[in-house]
Amino acid sequence: MEDPGFWDDQEAAQKMMGEVSLLKGWIVPYEKMRVQFEGAAEMLPDVDPKSDEGFYQELIGELDQVGVVLEELEVRKMLSGELDANDCYLSINAGAGGTESCDWVQMLARMYERWATKRGWKVDTIDLLPGEVAGVKNITMKFSGEFAYGFTKAEKGVHRLVRISPFDSSGRRHTSFASVDVTPEIEEDIDVAINPEDIRVDTFRSSGAGGQHVNTTDSAVRMTHAPSGIVVSCQQERSQIKNRETCMKMLRAKLYEQEIAKRKEELGKMGGEKKEIGFGSQRRNYVFQPYTLVKDVLTKYEEGNVQKVMDGDLDPFVVAYLKEFG
Repeated sequence: MEDPGFWDDQEAAQKMMGEVSLLKGWIVPYEKMRVQFEGAAEMLPDVDPKSDEGFYQELIGELDQVGVVLEELEVRKMLSGELDANDCYLSINAGAGGTESCDWVQMLARMYERWATKRGWKVDTIDLLPGEVAGVKNITMKFSGEFAYGFTKAEKGVHRLVRISPFDSSGRRHTSFASVDVTPEIEEDIDVAINPEDIRVDTFRSSGAGGQHVNTTDSAVRMTHAPSGIVVSCQQERSQIKNRETCMKMLRAKLYEQEIAKRKEELGKMGGEKKEIGFGSQRRNYVFQPYTLVKDVLTKYEEGNVQKVMDGDLDPFVVAYLKEFG
């Protein structure tokens, strides 16, 4: 990076800057933790907890902080997958249940947006289809940030909601379902063979809230890849060209992930892999009535404060997943 010609190739320079950032993410907290630990460990044997309780508790606090950093590094170590460090796309689709499920998709989208924001990631809505009465039928968001895919992949699967419906005048309890899919964004230099003849491209007007926000041109793009059946769409930009580019990125990413999954499946068959998680599997239950509980089906981790989870406190669920499946 100190080479005078470092920025001559902008793309290569940005890639190396990303690599440096990942390395710093290991080295900086480790060095800070090491210094903190050695300092506290050196002084602690000479401190009398009774006569100098304040200083003793301060040193214990230092060691507790070391424990927090160590746990964070342990979680990071679990994110060693080929694509874990990449940005990602998160898609939520309503299941059977009409308005109920559409409202549930909107609730989940809010939860994930808050979670991503807490992690310091950038959140962009790539595609959104509103429900006919309320809520959202499906939404695709892009998370840009450190290890976005590595953390977010823990959310794949079917999310089930049980509550007293605000749309039911009789106040009956309803069950709603929504499926969550997570796809990593892949680098341009990764070769994914796509035959243009296999792609059908449809254009349509972007859906919006009305007034000046409605796009009056057919700028939204939907791509269907015939051999795989994969469908992607984007209406983020007013430019059809930019939306096409985003669709191609998502399609390449989904096809690449599909290939990675095939490879893992083959390795699993050869090595007798113990655990296997397929998309579409039951992922998590959120119960609002008659009691409050969020329980992960795969890890068995649970949280009684539903509102805390819906406000984006997902890290304990993600860490539990990574410890078991990461």
